Amino acid sequence: MGKKQYLECAIIINTHGVRGDVKLESLCDSPEVLASLERVFVLEGGRYREIEVTHASVFKQFVLATLEGVDDMDKAAAMKGTTLYASRDDFELEEGDYFIADLIGMPIIDNISGKVYGEVKDVINRGASDIYVVKTADGERMMPAVEEFVKKIDLEKGIFVETIPGLLSDD
Repeated sequence: MGKKQYLECAIIINTHGVRGDVKLESLCDSPEVLASLERVFVLEGGRYREIEVTHASVFKQFVLATLEGVDDMDKAAAMKGTTLYASRDDFELEEGDYFIADLIGMPIIDNISGKVYGEVKDVINRGASDIYVVKTADGERMMPAVEEFVKKIDLEKGIFVETIPGLLSDD
């Protein structure tokens, strides 16, 4: 499966102050991860343009950032709604961690029978564990991404699971 080099990491949701700072909604695991980035990218005309992050700090669940070249409120306001990207090279993943973008579209496979239940449509992260939204023949199903169910993730083959009856199929 092809891996995207640039991953969505934030959305500029507002200006902050009069010097061109921006308020970011983090699409990373946490605002702290976003605030640690030294550079971000914007997609312009099909190409990614690098922007240096000269300062960033966490404010509640948001990040306040100073971006190179954005030095007044008008420039910051013009960027409102812009999606920012990060290079996957700028992250160090721990063993067993994966980018959500790499999991989308992966097949969910029964670890014992080899049956393919469907594919990951989305990953929701709103609590103690991620939840996989799985597109199945029976419609969308949700499955907690916990070690009791997820036995192995192979980025080349799929996500191997052992579930309870009725979780991913009507069988």
